[in-house]
Amino acid sequence: MKNKIPDQVLNEIFPRKVKRPKLSEEVYNQMKKMILSGKFKKGQRLVEEKLAHQLNVSRNPIQIAIRQLRKEKLVIWKFKKGTFVA
Repeated sequence: MKNKIPDQVLNEIFPRKVKRPKLSEEVYNQMKKMILSGKFKKGQRLVEEKLAHQLNVSRNPIQIAIRQLRKEKLVIWKFKKGTFVA
């Protein structure tokens, strides 16, 4: 190739790794703060679609965050009823 851009220049312009936490981690941290601060009340149902809309993300990061919150016993899941703040 005649006009190939040197790798060093490309690496400066487009770094390989962008240091940014995963979106699901950001959503998890935000939801945890909301639970611990009392913005989500005890017993309140958490609806994935509404949370996704409020936080301007898709449902997948919400689902991942809820799984982590369940492990920490901050939310509980009831069969055929949904997820609730513990």
